[in-house]
Amino acid sequence: MIDVNEILAQFSEQQVAGFLLVLGRISPLFLLAPLFSNKLIPARAKTIIAVALAVGIWPIAAHAGTRHHIDLDALPFAALMLKEVLVGVVFALVLAALTAALATAGSLADTIIGFSFGSLVDPVSGNNSSLLSNLYSMLAIAVFVAIGGDSWVIQGLARTYDVVPLLASPSIATATQGVQVAFSGILPAALMVAAPVLLAVILTDAALGVVTRVVPSLNVFSIGFPAKIAVGLTVMAASLPFVAGWVGDQLQQSVSAALHSLKVA
Repeated sequence: MIDVNEILAQFSEQQVAGFLLVLGRISPLFLLAPLFSNKLIPARAKTIIAVALAVGIWPIAAHAGTRHHIDLDALPFAALMLKEVLVGVVFALVLAALTAALATAGSLADTIIGFSFGSLVDPVSGNNSSLLSNLYSMLAIAVFVAIGGDSWVIQGLARTYDVVPLLASPSIATATQGVQVAFSGILPAALMVAAPVLLAVILTDAALGVVTRVVPSLNVFSIGFPAKIAVGLTVMAASLPFVAGWVGDQLQQSVSAALHSLKVA
C-alpha cells in the first residue's frame, strides 16, 4: 500500500508549498472556465486532473521570476495562496465570458422565437436554460474540444507565470479592468451571434403583420408561431458553421485577453 507520508518525505517544504500554490491558481478553472467546469465531469476526476496539471506546471512556476523562497509562516503563505486563487479567478472569468455570450445569444433567440416558455437543464452548467441556449452551449463545448481549446487554456495558464510569477503580486486595477472589458463584451457578442435569427424572425413578424392587414379574417396566431419556429430554426442551422468558426477565433482571443488582464503590480 502506498504511504502518502513516505512520498511527501521525498520533497522539501518549499517544493510542497510551491505545488500547493500552483494548485491554488489552477483550481478556479474547474469552477469557472469552459469545459473544465462542466457539471458532467465528476468532482473526483476534476481533482485528479487539477493535481496532474499542478504537477506539470510546477516546474515552470518554480523557475519563473527572480524570487524563489516561499515564506512558510501562516499569514504570508495564506496571502500568497489568496493571490494565486485571485490570478486563477481572473484568468478563468475572462474565458467564461465566451460561453456566457453564447448562452445569452441562445436566450435572445429563444425569446424572439417563443421557446422561452419551456426550459431544460443545461448539462454544461447544471442550471435551467432554454432550448437554443442549451444548443449554443453544447456547440461551444464541441468546438472547444474539436480545436484543442483545452490545450490552449493550459498553455495560457502556464504562461501566466511569465506575467505574474509565483511570488509576485498582480495589479488589481489591471485585473479588474480586464474582467470588466470581457463581461462588457458579452451582450455585443451575443447580438452578433444571434443577429441572423433575430433579423429573420423580425422580418417574419413584419410579413405576418402585412398579411393580417390584407386578410383580416386570417388567424395569424395559428400560423405565426409555427412560421417563426420554422424560419428561426432554418436560419440558425444555416448560421451554425459560421458560429463555430467565430467560437474558434474568440477562444484564442479570450486566452490572449486573459493574459493581458494580468500584470505585476
